Amino acid sequence: MINFVSVENVSKAFGERVLFENISFGINEGQKIGFVAKNGTGKTSLLNIITKSDPSDTGQVVYRKGLKVAFLPQEPNLDPKLSIEETIFTGDNESLQAIEAYEKAVLNPEDAEAFQAAFDLMDQAQAWDFETEYKQILSKLKLDNLSLKVGSLSGGQKKRLALANVLLSKPELVFLDEPTNHLDLEMIEWLEEYFAKEKITLFMITHDRYFLENVCNEIVELDQGKLHNYKGNYAYYLEKKEQRLTVEATELSKAKHLFKKELDWMRRQPKARTTKSKSRIDDFFEIKKKAHQRRADHQVTLEINMERMGSKIIEFHKVTKNYGDLVITDKFDYVFQRGERIGIIGKNGTGKSSFLNLLTGIELPDSGKVITGETIKIGYYTQKGIKVKEGQKVIDVIREFGDYIPLKKGRQISAGQLLEQFLFDRKKQHDFVEKLSGGERKRLYLCTVLIQNPNFLILDEPTNDLDIVTLNVLESFLLDFPGCLAVVSHDRYFMDKIVDHLFVFEGKGVIQDFPGNYSDYRAYESSPKTKKEPTTTKVTESKQDKNSWKKEQKSTSLSFNEQKEYNKIERELKKLEIQKKEIEQQFATETFEGDALIEKSKELGIITNAIEEKEMRWMELAEKMG
Repeated sequence: MINFVSVENVSKAFGERVLFENISFGINEGQKIGFVAKNGTGKTSLLNIITKSDPSDTGQVVYRKGLKVAFLPQEPNLDPKLSIEETIFTGDNESLQAIEAYEKAVLNPEDAEAFQAAFDLMDQAQAWDFETEYKQILSKLKLDNLSLKVGSLSGGQKKRLALANVLLSKPELVFLDEPTNHLDLEMIEWLEEYFAKEKITLFMITHDRYFLENVCNEIVELDQGKLHNYKGNYAYYLEKKEQRLTVEATELSKAKHLFKKELDWMRRQPKARTTKSKSRIDDFFEIKKKAHQRRADHQVTLEINMERMGSKIIEFHKVTKNYGDLVITDKFDYVFQRGERIGIIGKNGTGKSSFLNLLTGIELPDSGKVITGETIKIGYYTQKGIKVKEGQKVIDVIREFGDYIPLKKGRQISAGQLLEQFLFDRKKQHDFVEKLSGGERKRLYLCTVLIQNPNFLILDEPTNDLDIVTLNVLESFLLDFPGCLAVVSHDRYFMDKIVDHLFVFEGKGVIQDFPGNYSDYRAYESSPKTKKEPTTTKVTESKQDKNSWKKEQKSTSLSFNEQKEYNKIERELKKLEIQKKEIEQQFATETFEGDALIEKSKELGIITNAIEEKEMRWMELAEKMG
């Protein structure tokens, strides 16, 4: 196995804050490594050291001589004066060098030897089809107008152009920092397939768990300043990490037990110390260090006291919205119901974010009506993120919304306690906001939206720049969120876990309502019996044909609606069991008399009956599944 890069004893600290010390590992030919870590723990710093964008405090990074390397940063540095096509032709790759040499040789045909050398170089670099290749890649990345200047492009378009340059340079080793950000689902799946089949060595930071699963053959995790290697894809990593944490917990328990024993000896030891006792004292302090280790793994367990939601939620009545020739909606009808969890997908530029602005009332329709119920309180997480005020500390951002947040049962949580729930420790709360990483700022912004106690939550690309740990926290929160939810996201894993059905934006005002999550939709689309007929913007259309694909799957004998009912019952049973335990606890700790006792007993009876009924139905469906 050929070694491409050796990372030897590198360290990085900012003042007293040590990110990591004496880290060593190698990158070998053929490895496709996914690099994961919590935001703010040194993930980007280590990547910058490996790519030599930033020096390390100790150690060195050694590259194999002559290695062809490419790097896609989160914020590419491109010349704003050049066009898209000119940017491609100023790239540094073999094909362009071969084309340049060939064009010079053509101008001097009398030099037969030079012409033959240039001709052979074109063959060697496979440069004859370069024009076709770069146009195909730019087309896949939706960069069709090659004359557009870089200065006029959006941040997402610049990222895609930089990605095209990386792919066209045909490197042996590629470093990628969040390559799926600013790509729509179709682009992500194309890129995933490209990397999976190409003989290319990868080292990438990404929060896209399906991407990690389908592309990577190794996961490297930076956890509490140490590296852990897992020789497999994302599913393998999850399994082995769980085993590692179990072992660590066992070792910690043993260390604590030994610490208590040695502490007792230390208290009883005589003042006169022998060499043996001095050695034991030295060991004691090492044991003490191990015994006092603790993991900073927090889980959000907030039970936000959501405001009551009336019968009228949000209604769209024949809503039309255009921006010049771009049609967002065309006589769109939909009535939102309580507890709906809608995922919104579609290619970039089909109007997903504009639809959210209609939903929130930020923009008004050209015709038709959007009616919002009086009890609806919207929480809107936008792509713009948090506005950083100079000199403002993390704790001050939260305190702009109040010092305390109301929870269920009359309880409340302070601003500081709330931040701790969202992975900001006490020290971090007093950092200036401008010092936070991009992911930490997104986490803080998300926190400010959630604590406003909305009953209709709208999230526009909430997973961008969030680490996997935070994504798991967010998913746990959203799974228990009792209100309505509308999400625009290119994170397929996130969408599969959170939403019940989809609005698929197909362009030109066509919006398809699909009864399932993203993986369900992809299975339906790839089904041989799927008819690619034009769909209507009236999303209340019959779903009978769209459900038929599910019945043909051999993995379950349930129909699509039965499968959906089965999943819903599991969620409802979990909530009912919690309610039952709460009432039983009240009976154990509180005194009820008269009417209050009767009412509370009736409530417990209703919940118990509901649990029994749902368990019976769940068992019927489970038996049918086999």
